[in-house]
Amino acid sequence: MVPTVTFERLFPDTRRALTVSVVGGREASVEVLATAEETGRLLGQAGAALVCGGGPGIMAAACRGAKSAGGLTIGILPGPDAAEANEWVDIAIPTAMSHARNVLVVKSGSAVIAFPGGHGTLSE
Repeated sequence: MVPTVTFERLFPDTRRALTVSVVGGREASVEVLATAEETGRLLGQAGAALVCGGGPGIMAAACRGAKSAGGLTIGILPGPDAAEANEWVDIAIPTAMSHARNVLVVKSGSAVIAFPGGHGTLSE
């Protein structure tokens, strides 16, 4: 018998909110964007906070999915302006750090889900 894998089994410390980082490119196929949105929706349903780079593409799709399920979304932005976040980001954190902020995105999550992307995604 194969045990069921749940967030509670993977992350038993229930005193802290679960955060999951989602990384991926600014551009993606329709299929990949749909998968990112569904992933965000499932994270929102599970009560996880979604952390991402806050921009378009994979990031926006995942945030849109999380918001559709009532989830919390956090965007750690490369630039100095919070207004650069996609419309589904609840908490925008402008860093003015460009790609150096990628480490903050990844280290903010208890887990990381990576989608296809370019050099920035690879650095994460």
